[in-house]
Amino acid sequence: MMVVGVKAIFFDLFETLVTEFSEGKRISERAYDYPRLLGLSHEQYKKEWRLRSQARMTGAFLDYPAVVKDILAGYGIDNKEEEIYYLYEERIKEKKIPFYQPQQEVMTMLAELKSRGFKLGLISNCTEEEVRLWDQCELAKYMDLVIFSYQAGLAKPDREIYKLACDQLQVEPAEAMFVGDGGSSELEGAERAGLTPVHAVWFNTHISSNYIKLNKPAELLDLDFITSGVHHIK
Repeated sequence: MMVVGVKAIFFDLFETLVTEFSEGKRISERAYDYPRLLGLSHEQYKKEWRLRSQARMTGAFLDYPAVVKDILAGYGIDNKEEEIYYLYEERIKEKKIPFYQPQQEVMTMLAELKSRGFKLGLISNCTEEEVRLWDQCELAKYMDLVIFSYQAGLAKPDREIYKLACDQLQVEPAEAMFVGDGGSSELEGAERAGLTPVHAVWFNTHISSNYIKLNKPAELLDLDFITSGVHHIK
């Protein structure tokens, strides 16, 4: 076992620092009439949306309209500009909601980590419309580094996105932690990249893992390698 000093803590964004859900339900209560607007069933749209997930997250599509136009082209559907941009604006509104009032527990955790001298970073799989309000969110001031996948051209769990984050904060992977809810296999990716993964379950309890689990943001502050500044790796 080797003792390593913790210098940086990277966080996931959605369902880790902010949440789109309340009491198990999506806050936006979104419901789009895809059959009427686009001429596709809900099942068709969701299937095609998922198939383009990697391309969406890594910026292969410029924006949401480009994704929808690509989906429709596959079905031979065009001339839906008005409907597409209506959906785009609605999605932007929906995705802004989590940033308006971040939870106090999360802000307290970040403020305390900053006061203890840790470098803080954000690594998020996202598209441009999903993070329009990030710069205006109160959480942004705590971050020394922000990496959005669509800008980086990389997405979790690719180890290169964690390496990029470490390089930009000038820390070794062994000196860094990654805290996330576990979506997109991000914890496994962090581990493969050499970071210490920590599973945040304060918003999302539906993903299982064998990593250290935190039920509340404050619990991160009490971890041994946070209070001591060191952790052990094999």
